[in-house]
Amino acid sequence: MILAINVNASLDRVFIIERFLPDTHMRSPRAQNFIGGKGLNTAMVLQTLGAPILAISFMAGRNGEIVNELLKQSQLPCELIWLPGETREANIIIETSLNRHSHITTFGYDLTQDDCNLLLRKIQELSAQSDWAVMAGSLPKGAPQDFYAEIISLLHRQGVKTLIDSSGILMLKAIEASPEIVKMNQLEFQETFNVEVQGTEDWISACEFQRQRLNLQTLVITCGKDGILALTPDGIFQAGCSQEIKEVNAAGAGDAVSAALVYYRSLGKTWEEALAWAIATSAAVVLTEGTAVCHMQDILSIYPHAWVKKISIA
Repeated sequence: MILAINVNASLDRVFIIERFLPDTHMRSPRAQNFIGGKGLNTAMVLQTLGAPILAISFMAGRNGEIVNELLKQSQLPCELIWLPGETREANIIIETSLNRHSHITTFGYDLTQDDCNLLLRKIQELSAQSDWAVMAGSLPKGAPQDFYAEIISLLHRQGVKTLIDSSGILMLKAIEASPEIVKMNQLEFQETFNVEVQGTEDWISACEFQRQRLNLQTLVITCGKDGILALTPDGIFQAGCSQEIKEVNAAGAGDAVSAALVYYRSLGKTWEEALAWAIATSAAVVLTEGTAVCHMQDILSIYPHAWVKKISIA
C-alpha cells in the first residue's frame, strides 16, 4: 500500500473566466470546488492509476467539511484528523483565452506539538501496511521545520520508502533524513539552492552537483512543458511528450508525477517505464479543469507519445 501524507489541507475553488481584467466586473460561467493539498492530490491520482492507497490528512472547519464531502464522493480511502480553526482555500483562476492559471491561497489552521505527535502516531500505525509513502507541500503554522524529516525517519524505521515534494528549508531539513526520491519543480529548485539555471546542460550540471553534494538517491525536477529531468541510481533521464497537449488547468500536474513514479517503482518498473507513465499521467491532469483530476482513458491515449532518453555526462 502507498501512504499519502497531507499536512496542509486545502479547499480548491476553481473559477473559469475568459481573461482576467483588472478594475472590471468579471463573471465565471463555471466555478467548482475540488480537493486540495498536495498529499491528497497525489492520493487522488494514485487512486485513478489503480494503486492501493490510503491518505491521512489534518482537516478543520467549514471548508474541511466541504473537502470531506468531496472525499466521500470520490471514495478515496482517507483518515482525517480534525482540528480547531479552518482549512485554507486555494482560489484558482483559469483564463481560457490565455491557457494559464493563477493561485490565490489563504492561510488555514495552526498546529500544536500535540497535533504533530498525533499525526506521527497515526503514521506509525499505518506504516505496517505500507511499502511507500508520499508527502508534499507546505506546512501549517506551528509545525516544526524538520517535521517532514521526522516523518521520513519514522517511516524508514518501519521499512517504508519515501518521496518528498517540497522546497526551501522544509526540503533541506527533509533531505537530512535521506528520502528515496526528492522532487521539486524548476522554480523550487532554484529558490531552495539559491541558484539561477538556464538550458538543459546547465540544469543537468546543477542537479548533479546538488545530488552528489547532498548524497541524494534520486532527484526529480519537473520542467512544465519541457517534461521531467530525473537523476537516479540507474542514470540521468530526460522525459517528455511528443503530442501537443492543450493546457486547461496545470494544478496538480506535479502531484501526478509523484503518484506515477511511486506507484510504478513500487511495481518494480524501470525508471524509463515509470517516467513514461509520469509524463502521460501529468499530461492527462492538464487536460481537465479540476485540481489533480485525470482519467485513465486519457493517460492510456497519451502514453504512446511519451518519450524517455538516457543522458550521459561528458
